[in-house]
Amino acid sequence: MSYISVKGGTKKQRELVESMAYYCVDMLGMSKLRTLDIEVKLTKLTSAIGYCLSYDTRNFELEIAKQSSLRRMLETVAHEMVHVKQYARKELVDQDMDGVCFLGKKINPDVEYWDKPYEIEAHGREVGLFIRWAQDNGYADKDWAQDPL
Repeated sequence: MSYISVKGGTKKQRELVESMAYYCVDMLGMSKLRTLDIEVKLTKLTSAIGYCLSYDTRNFELEIAKQSSLRRMLETVAHEMVHVKQYARKELVDQDMDGVCFLGKKINPDVEYWDKPYEIEAHGREVGLFIRWAQDNGYADKDWAQDPL
């Protein structure tokens, strides 16, 4: 069983973020893992829109930019939850000062952000997770859930 707590932001933001995080646990196959403890902090970020901090393979902290649009915030939660899955399943392993390994392969720290395979997976899944969550939870027709493009 996973435990997810959400702090900061508005009540509506906290409720939707918690729902999205639990949805990702199920959709990413993490409900079969031992207990996950995930703390989500909705905070004002300036250099990014989200972070995933892994303390070990079961304890995580997500920081999400609360000033983002609601759709972007929830897509970011989905993105960071993909990273939780990667760490929890030991697909992504920090190698201290030597960078990271992804799926058993060392990733050169000089590789551009958009070319890192773990970021490619997270970006590739965030929109689909959001759309399915919105459909499954009755939010697909809400103005805030529409594609901004």
